[in-house]
Amino acid sequence: MPVMKGLLAPQNTFLDTIATRFDGTHSNFILANAQVSKGFPIVYCSDGFCELTGFSRAEVMQKSCACKFLYGPETSESIILSIDDALEERKEFKDEIMFYKKTAVLFWCLLDIVPIKNEKGDVVLFLASFKDITDTKAKAIQEDKREERRRGRVKTGSPFSSTRMRSSTVLYHISGHLHSREKSKIKLNKNVFGDLPALPEYKVADAKKSKFILLHYSTFKAGWDWLILLATFYVAVTVPYNVCFIGDDDDLTRSTTVSDIAVEILFIIDIVFNFRTTYVSKSGQVIFDARQICIHYLTTWFIIDLVAALPFDLLYAFKVSVVSVVHLLKTVRLLRLLRLLQKMDRYSQHSTVVLTLLMSMFALLAHWMACIWYIIGKMEMEANAYNWDIGWLHELGKRLESPYFAIGGVNGTGNGPSIRSVYIASLYFTLSSLTSVGFGNVSANTDAEKIFSVCVMLIGALMHALVFGNVTAIIQRMYSRWSQYHTRTKDLKDFIRVHHLPQSLKQRMLEYFQTTWSVNNGIDCNELLKDFPDELRSDITMHLNKEILELSLFASASRGCLRSLSLHIKTSFCAPGEYLLRQGDALQAIFFVCSGSMEVLKDGMVLAILGKGDLIGANLSLDDRVIKTNADVKALTYCDLQCINLKGLYEVLDLYPEYSHHFVQDIQQDLTYNLREGHETHVSLQSVIFHQNHFIVHASLLKLPKIILCPD
Repeated sequence: MPVMKGLLAPQNTFLDTIATRFDGTHSNFILANAQVSKGFPIVYCSDGFCELTGFSRAEVMQKSCACKFLYGPETSESIILSIDDALEERKEFKDEIMFYKKTAVLFWCLLDIVPIKNEKGDVVLFLASFKDITDTKAKAIQEDKREERRRGRVKTGSPFSSTRMRSSTVLYHISGHLHSREKSKIKLNKNVFGDLPALPEYKVADAKKSKFILLHYSTFKAGWDWLILLATFYVAVTVPYNVCFIGDDDDLTRSTTVSDIAVEILFIIDIVFNFRTTYVSKSGQVIFDARQICIHYLTTWFIIDLVAALPFDLLYAFKVSVVSVVHLLKTVRLLRLLRLLQKMDRYSQHSTVVLTLLMSMFALLAHWMACIWYIIGKMEMEANAYNWDIGWLHELGKRLESPYFAIGGVNGTGNGPSIRSVYIASLYFTLSSLTSVGFGNVSANTDAEKIFSVCVMLIGALMHALVFGNVTAIIQRMYSRWSQYHTRTKDLKDFIRVHHLPQSLKQRMLEYFQTTWSVNNGIDCNELLKDFPDELRSDITMHLNKEILELSLFASASRGCLRSLSLHIKTSFCAPGEYLLRQGDALQAIFFVCSGSMEVLKDGMVLAILGKGDLIGANLSLDDRVIKTNADVKALTYCDLQCINLKGLYEVLDLYPEYSHHFVQDIQQDLTYNLREGHETHVSLQSVIFHQNHFIVHASLLKLPKIILCPD
């Protein structure tokens, strides 16, 4: 599947911020729309508010932000007026008020209303917090009475001022922003509460990405992945070859040291990049946070990448003598091929890429088998150095007139064929065994060699089913459109033959089919778009039909009307000499000419020549919906048309009656030619001049009859 880009659209996390930052004491809150002046309807209420008041969320939603449903006989009229004034003026309000629950139980409430602004500075929401202070209020009243009796006067100031300040502070801290406010506002102890907080801001938060974070679907990352893929193939080829054929020969090994070190550096850089590359979470969000990226990478591919990037080749760079064990340890780099499986699925929609990767994997498997085949022959020789000369290496040496000696190393000077010849013979044997049954010129003689040959044949059968089966499917997919064309053509010819259609009709059918196929490549837009949701399909069809929707006829239509109308616009095609409409037919659609030329005929007379941008139809009536055409419409050249189905058009006009009257009036001025039967036809001099060039060309080419312009 292609690379999943994830959700990059800006997200509004304001409501989530409120829900997570409110503690249990201040979880009773509502949000109201400040842009609807009539009542400021509630758009969200918390569970705590429902528990406090006894009303369900369904009963609270869309009611007034002033919470008039909580008012009662003892609710202060002056505070009610203050709340209304604060809402109208979009300013802050805080005070104690007496409310009533749904069960008519009275309770004292500390009410804080804070206006919330967007990034433009406009107040868009009201955030109101409700805190039940009934118990505290009762105790305070008793203390006031005792203090009044003791001092003979009432205390100045409210005992709830500190409570109000704390509640407001919680509200303001929700935004996470701080700014200085006027001294006439709430006075808080800076040592306790810190700097004065700003009003919460309601805005869409853009995705924040550090400049040191790479997008996983970016062009640079895609190019880097291909570079790492090539480096991985290099490792997969050279490491087994060095382990099996070169072994401890330092001179031959160090000839590739520079390239090996370069690959190791690439792998190390790739690890660094992966620590700074975004990924898509399970919820579909693109993760930009560096900490989450690091945790994700450490728990997935980090161990494999780290082992593959161990700098073994630096030992050769510093001229440290190594043994065969170091070569064997380098084979852990082949674990990087597991990454290839991850990429295969990503590029599966690119047939050429998949075909190349499959053939490369097949060649790589043959290379590995060739290395193992050589190791088997080498081990057979070492185990029977003095009394056995029937292994495949001995046979190869005899044929190349470079036999192995009974005494000495296996591949000493003048002792057996060169490494190059041995490798080519090994690769030849494995490829012939994987693709066929071999040819016998390099064959298995010992038991170990025969067992390995059997394994190679079994793997070859599996590779035929896996690789070449996929290759066949890919090739078929590459030519599927061409195959579909020939299938449809054959079906069409069989249909013509079975039903004995005349030659003229046969030729018209074949020409129409071939031309339409060349235009749309056999793609049925309606069939293709039917699986998309209506919203997305409307946007697509609006883009496809933007030429006709940009006519002045639709200038007064709302966007919703245009979206509905676009679903009823279809693309049509007309070949030269074909009739789009016949005189007396019931008009089924209104046609817009996108390209080509057409003529309007009546009784053999040409009434009009129509070209690109012309609208063909009839003036509509919401009462009389059956329209008979008064002339023929015939194509002069290949014509692309967009047609609005009248049945669908009437359905849209019924849904939007405010636009239907404008449409009925405006269409008479926008029609290039009116086809309604009985309508007085006239062609203005301006129309004749506008289409004169079209007519001269087509009259000369098609030998049209003489044009007679008549009023009817």
